[in-house]
Amino acid sequence: MRLLELHRVSKHFGGIRAVEDFSLEVQAGEIVGLIGPNGAGKSTLFNCVAGVFPPTSGEIVFQGKRIEGRKPWELCRLGIARTFQIVKPFASRTVLYNVTVGAFATTSRLAEAERRALAVLRTLHMEEKAHVRAANLTIADRKRLEIARALATRPRLLLLDEVMAGLRPTEVDEMVEVIRRLRDSGITFFVIEHIMRAVMALSDRIAVLHFGHKIAEGLPAEVARDDRVIKAYLGEDYGAA
Repeated sequence: MRLLELHRVSKHFGGIRAVEDFSLEVQAGEIVGLIGPNGAGKSTLFNCVAGVFPPTSGEIVFQGKRIEGRKPWELCRLGIARTFQIVKPFASRTVLYNVTVGAFATTSRLAEAERRALAVLRTLHMEEKAHVRAANLTIADRKRLEIARALATRPRLLLLDEVMAGLRPTEVDEMVEVIRRLRDSGITFFVIEHIMRAVMALSDRIAVLHFGHKIAEGLPAEVARDDRVIKAYLGEDYGAA
């Protein structure tokens, strides 16, 4: 079943064509990776899907309904959540408070929001840190907290924007397992990531952006062998490996 469809989506900022004619389908239950050099337009595309920017042209369809131009909070209630490259929790408040705030996107009852937040923390093995201030978390736990806040909204589609940036190799492996478990629970993922061993291991399919244009799409192994992708992003050393 097609959960998300992007049809010839473009986003221009004056004369800058950040994304141009991008098309992609994401099936329910998939993990789809989005890779490309810095400045390729990846986060801009995410912002269009999440309602931060309206696309200049094109169609964005979620669960069979067009959503381009809808506000982020409306899309959150429809089942689209996202994380951000730069994690900014409520640093002086507890982990539980931060996740409870996320739950309020889809419930107005405090008891329900806290119950849902605690369930999410258990899923991410963070329940023991529920009453720790967010400012005292490690980078890895702040990343988990960012995912937890998004999960508390009960998304069907979760957009992850470089959620593994800054993590140590062992922490990257742990995050990969977290995402796999969440996919098994029924959540679909659209993932921006620069750590290639992670995105290659996670993704069912990968799309590649370069100067706003999609230059490749396919299975991870196919994309890794594509000469256009090697030249634009992966580099000759990666191709040789």
